[in-house]
Amino acid sequence: MANYSMRWVTMDSLEEAKKALHEIGADPAGVVHMAGKGLGRGIKLEQVPLRVAHILKQEMLSVGGDAAVHRNVIVSQVEFTDVMLLGTVRQLEKLSAKVLAQPFGLKQIGHDLKRLLGNLEPPKSRAISCRGKELRLGERTLIMGILNVTPDSFSDGGKYIDLASAIAQAERIAAEGADILDIGAESTRPGHVEVSAEEEWQRIEPVLKVLTECVDLPISIDTYKASVAAKALENGAHIINDIWGLQKDPDMARVVGEYSAPVIVMHNQSGTTYHQLMGDIFTFLRRSIEQAEAFGLAGDQIIVDPGIGFGKTLEQNLEVMSRLAEFRILGHPVLLGTSRKSMIGKTLDLPVDERLAGTLATSILGVTAGVDIIRVHDVQENRRAVDMADAIVRGQRGAHYVGA
Repeated sequence: MANYSMRWVTMDSLEEAKKALHEIGADPAGVVHMAGKGLGRGIKLEQVPLRVAHILKQEMLSVGGDAAVHRNVIVSQVEFTDVMLLGTVRQLEKLSAKVLAQPFGLKQIGHDLKRLLGNLEPPKSRAISCRGKELRLGERTLIMGILNVTPDSFSDGGKYIDLASAIAQAERIAAEGADILDIGAESTRPGHVEVSAEEEWQRIEPVLKVLTECVDLPISIDTYKASVAAKALENGAHIINDIWGLQKDPDMARVVGEYSAPVIVMHNQSGTTYHQLMGDIFTFLRRSIEQAEAFGLAGDQIIVDPGIGFGKTLEQNLEVMSRLAEFRILGHPVLLGTSRKSMIGKTLDLPVDERLAGTLATSILGVTAGVDIIRVHDVQENRRAVDMADAIVRGQRGAHYVGA
């Protein structure tokens, strides 16, 4: 007995838990039953009616977990309360099954909880069809390279406004290992001046027409204007990247739906006031997802972006960064765009041209959180950093074990 050792084993998903149990020689049938017992989850429901909160509390206790509610629930002095379900994956799975037969909207909670637990598992390898191009997700983190054909972008405004320099930069982005090329023709930096749809298209059109012929990458167009998106898709673009999540231009959802174009929906708002930061962001993104779905898009065709640097203070940006993994609950691919942004500049007190190291740190955090796409200016450096992080993070825990 004196020779035994004890250690903590990191298990963040059912797959990792199963590998760890198989490694010790556990019975395969027992592994299926036990894996979920080693994973703790905290699931928050916001603004739950009082009677539903009582039922959730009771049912969580019955399966061996617990539920935290507002302290005045016990004396029925509140009509609504947030609820934090506290338990293992196994207990939460039992809860989701039990409440399916309950009244007061609990059936929907059961379905949503089951889907959420599934979304927290590592994504499987799959392909997104991008209007003739294909992107593979779940195997490695993809890099989106930024090409700004603007005179006033915060980082590289004016560098690529003539056709020759824009094409040369696009070819460099492709050669350095980007998976997607994102073209922007209107600066969205703080305090930017909006340009007309006509001027934005005049900047994009000549570059797009050449790049669709000479760059073998899916091309994304960074615009929130439906008319620009329609012209770009008509002229060979593959993806639309909307910084207003389909909620600025009422025709944008229709346009991307008609062209069956994958769309990136980013969280954004005017001002930095929130009721609950993460809750409000998810409410916005769910609205964007619903609008895309209403026009026929689904699943991986809808990519969500937390919107770092948009409608958020430094502290709020940092909190969102610390909670990146939570965006997986939406069930869609996640894109992270932090490259050279003011969050890095303010945190490190550095000018735009000295923010590469800070950007790399955020990119690696994105990989560890399960982000699918990283949007950056410095492609080669981020490609190398992300590949190294992928080699460590994606599927390595227990990967050496080749048993049952």
